[in-house]
Amino acid sequence: MAEVRANKKVVLKDFITAGFPKESDMEVVTTDTVRLKVPEGSKAVLLENLYLSCDPYMRSRMSKHDEPSYVPDFVPGSVITGYGVGKVVDSSHPDFKIGDFVWGMTGWEEYSLITETAMLFKIRYTDVPLSYYTGLLGMAGFTAYVGFHEICSPKKGEYVFVSAASGAVGQLVGQLAKLMGCYVVGSAGSDDKVNLLKNKFGFDEAFNYKKEPDLSAALKRLFPKGIDIYFENVGGPMLDAVLINMRTHGRIAVCGMISQYNLEKPEGVHNLFYLITKRIRMEGFLVGDFLHKYHQFEEIIAQYMKDGKITYVEDKAEGLENAPAALVGLFAGRNVGKQLVVVSHE
Repeated sequence: MAEVRANKKVVLKDFITAGFPKESDMEVVTTDTVRLKVPEGSKAVLLENLYLSCDPYMRSRMSKHDEPSYVPDFVPGSVITGYGVGKVVDSSHPDFKIGDFVWGMTGWEEYSLITETAMLFKIRYTDVPLSYYTGLLGMAGFTAYVGFHEICSPKKGEYVFVSAASGAVGQLVGQLAKLMGCYVVGSAGSDDKVNLLKNKFGFDEAFNYKKEPDLSAALKRLFPKGIDIYFENVGGPMLDAVLINMRTHGRIAVCGMISQYNLEKPEGVHNLFYLITKRIRMEGFLVGDFLHKYHQFEEIIAQYMKDGKITYVEDKAEGLENAPAALVGLFAGRNVGKQLVVVSHE
């Protein structure tokens, strides 16, 4: 007889119509039990979840979309899902064995039965903190790598600007740019984050956008010769200011627009004409289109870590009961570094 355990989980109470998400939009419940055995005849994997990733894209999934989005909406009353790290408790899938550590799409709960394993990856480097697979070696880090190297086509000596630069993606983009021999500036929302960018991550310059009454003037001051590459994480007025300051044949990788996610009506962009006059290439991307390059990325970043060439900062919330606050905090900029939730220590 398979062992049965209670299963604590975070569920979305109801769809959010507009505005910032609140902790009260979610609740932590222990409503059911889970058998620590996969169903007979399945190719499923049962995970004990260790770490969960809090990501800005999850805000979109908390609202109902009439037209399907690139990721499905959450289901009110059901467990929230996202990227995480887990340990295999039971498996009938040939690629995953009991005791394996994996990362990928899982539930915000203590135990998850994964029947769709296409977005589950076996962790190959267990000599690094496993939590790094929610960020540096997971979706966020891979997003930084793909966006910078595949979309931006960087060259040594170019001028690079990263917005939301102390976040899960931005902190790695800046370090990859420095390793390429680029001049790198980042923006963030507090003086502590600015100090982190300059003193921990090696950015050449950084500024607190909340203290700059004129964003275009700030960029002109830091990029007197203009910007070759902009890694876009925020949208809104920052994008407008960047467009004015781009150099001819500049590239913009559009990764996210966190300033717009909670607005009832998104802000317009006024300076798109510069795309023509400066022959700028602006391209959005989804990391899921590049999964065939994941193992290449993993090897490169793991080596950089071993060589001491890359550093990473995490912001850990302890316990599933603190997961709603951790996710909500992303949109107020409360996190310093990659926000994750510790469900269980490995």
